[in-house]
Amino acid sequence: MSINGMIGKKIGTTSYFREDGSMIGVTAVTAGPCKVSQIKLKETDGYNAVQLAYEDVSNTNSPLKGHFKKVGDLSYRYMREFSVTESSDIDLGSDVDISIFNVGDKINATAYSKGRGFAGVVKRHGFKGGPKTHGQSDRWRAPGSIGAGSSPGRVHKGQKMPGHMGNRKVTVRNLEVISIDIENSIVLLKGSLPGAKNSLVILRKNENGIQ
Repeated sequence: MSINGMIGKKIGTTSYFREDGSMIGVTAVTAGPCKVSQIKLKETDGYNAVQLAYEDVSNTNSPLKGHFKKVGDLSYRYMREFSVTESSDIDLGSDVDISIFNVGDKINATAYSKGRGFAGVVKRHGFKGGPKTHGQSDRWRAPGSIGAGSSPGRVHKGQKMPGHMGNRKVTVRNLEVISIDIENSIVLLKGSLPGAKNSLVILRKNENGIQ
């Protein structure tokens, strides 16, 4: 069975015009080519999976050098596992490109969202803020009361408050593949993806149809 996903990087967003003249927003991702750096079997590892390596680097540490020695002299920056039902037809050291995707496929994209640092409740949760009159000049962006006094006498877990915003692992499901450029390893996905430009993106086919 073929591998159902690969590693890539987000290029940015742009507009795409269909043949009927309609315009849609798309995100361009450069995906692969990836190297099959390890094959895991149910008999030896307890499950079937394929490890893909992405982006060449000039040097790496000794353990990874020994790991990549089986597939050649190159070293790689990123490694991710992709589950497969059967891995007998996959060769160690083979290349995987975006030809595994087809126009119209539904893709799940996983990436880390942009980090926003420490943010208040207005920016982080969309609070309205306090009144801008009656001497409230220092309370415009304050969260206000966070709980009653005697009952329950504590702050409920999960209360929306200021704190770290962004830089979280996010998965966007059912992104439609609009166009594929195999020569330049670029795929256009309908809609937006999390993360900044040049951030790592994991693409997987949504074969189960989960929304």
